[in-house]
Amino acid sequence: MNEVAFFAGENWIPVRDGDDRARALYLRHYSARKYRDGRPRRKFVGPGEYIVLITIKCDALFIWRKFISGDNQSGVNCACFRNEGEILSSDLINEACELAWIRWPGERLYTYVADAKVKSVNPGYCFKQAGWRFCSRNKSGKLSILEILPSSG
Repeated sequence: MNEVAFFAGENWIPVRDGDDRARALYLRHYSARKYRDGRPRRKFVGPGEYIVLITIKCDALFIWRKFISGDNQSGVNCACFRNEGEILSSDLINEACELAWIRWPGERLYTYVADAKVKSVNPGYCFKQAGWRFCSRNKSGKLSILEILPSSG
């Protein structure tokens, strides 16, 4: 089966880790990690299974990553979501969730939100509008953990 056709949605298309357009969006996200020695990043997802999605207009990025979490989270992690376009963020999130459940059926989806680094007075608001709920905080207590289960999507 053609992976591009399998994971293409109404708004999202899959790309490889290292895609220049996706990397540019990633580097503008508050969670983007930079090398201490200043060398440019080529890949940005990290180890594990993943899906990197960008919108057709290349103005939004979504990264799904399934890996062993350091704080005992299970499921598939939204490692990065950035929307610089006009499509409602909650609509993009809902579509990305459907694509994740095609790849990983029945899995819990979760994300971390750095409350202090987002401009909203309601951190994670776009995820909450898409049906996600607050479930806990990470080990350090600095990040909110939001989740959505397949039956609630």
